[in-house]
Amino acid sequence: MSLPTRRPGSTVRVRVREVDGGTVRGRADVVATEEPLEIRVGWPGAVPRSLVVTMRTPGADFELAAGFLRSEGLLTDPDDVVRLAYCTDPALRAEQRYNVVTVDLARPLPEAPTARYGAATSACGVCGKESLDELELRGCSPVAPGPVLDSALLCALPDRLREAQNVFSRTGGLHAAGLFTADGTLVRAREDVGRHNAVDKVVGWAFLERRLPLADHVLVTSGRAGYEICQKALAAGISFVAAVGAPSSLAVDLAERFGMTLVGFLRGERYVAYTHPERLTELR
Repeated sequence: MSLPTRRPGSTVRVRVREVDGGTVRGRADVVATEEPLEIRVGWPGAVPRSLVVTMRTPGADFELAAGFLRSEGLLTDPDDVVRLAYCTDPALRAEQRYNVVTVDLARPLPEAPTARYGAATSACGVCGKESLDELELRGCSPVAPGPVLDSALLCALPDRLREAQNVFSRTGGLHAAGLFTADGTLVRAREDVGRHNAVDKVVGWAFLERRLPLADHVLVTSGRAGYEICQKALAAGISFVAAVGAPSSLAVDLAERFGMTLVGFLRGERYVAYTHPERLTELR
């Protein structure tokens, strides 16, 4: 049975009724798509099994799957990925086949999928967060020295990321993650209803392109910087994370412990450096 010819898009057109100062009118609107993505993994001699279901905006699904596996420490070498494909299971309804990605691996995962993985929302990521000690046991180590930025360059990055947010400009409903070089060049940007997914898409792209670790790059994210954002950056070897919103306490602890610079409230000409300010010229 063949796949449907049309994949779910990043936006959906809807009819709305808008009230503005007592005036009511009906009109068409565009909203960001949110649909489930099930990530399955398989290897020789094993039946593919479900690892996680996350709510995401369709697009860069293979990067999302690879990035999730890399961020969770389940993949370390892109050569372990034999194939990424949408599922052709005839038991699935046709409209759901582009909502299931199977990752065929060359060898079994270092740990079998467990109950730690399950449903993940676009808002809060995977439940059952690892502790900082467990990250070290998993093989995460402090990041490399990384780039040094000045304030003017750092403060320009959110606007450069916004310019690459094509779907956000139409819907206002997506988060974004952008990977920049030390001179402020945007290398890759990804959008998603979930800021964790946006980061996984960027990390997955870099992983599949054999660009990890990303020690000389800066990760800029919309929204707040929680623990999982910094965990994913750490897995990619990123030493500098900047967020438009606030960080969480555990994100600050992680960044401090593993040598990452964490900046929050990056808006206009203002930012707050929470950890390792030595990578900012004004604060050295």
